[in-house]
Amino acid sequence: MLIRLTPDYASPLHEQIAGAIRQGILEGSLVDGERLPAAKALGESLGVSLHTVLHAYQDLRGQGLIELRRGRGAVVTAPETASREHATRILDEAARQLAGLGLSTETTLALFRQRLDRGKAS
Repeated sequence: MLIRLTPDYASPLHEQIAGAIRQGILEGSLVDGERLPAAKALGESLGVSLHTVLHAYQDLRGQGLIELRRGRGAVVTAPETASREHATRILDEAARQLAGLGLSTETTLALFRQRLDRGKAS
């Protein structure tokens, strides 16, 4: 797993770490049941604190992409390939339709997050 951090990027380091791992899960290079590096080891290899990596891992756990298991560390709980592919098709179609509305990416994402949050509350 290759993670590159850009310290001067607008996104915080823990979000960059989580994003790289999320991308690996969605692309299938990180598979269900695969153990992620220990937070301390990953932090040392990236030159960031243990807490930065733990923050990234906690974000991913909150998104249902990993489990944090005592004694086993962080383990990928990737959605099945068929589910991922189906979700991708839905999102592709939604993206095509939303692009035609002329909204900014930020506005579109904010609306999408709002709908997702509303869906979780139901």
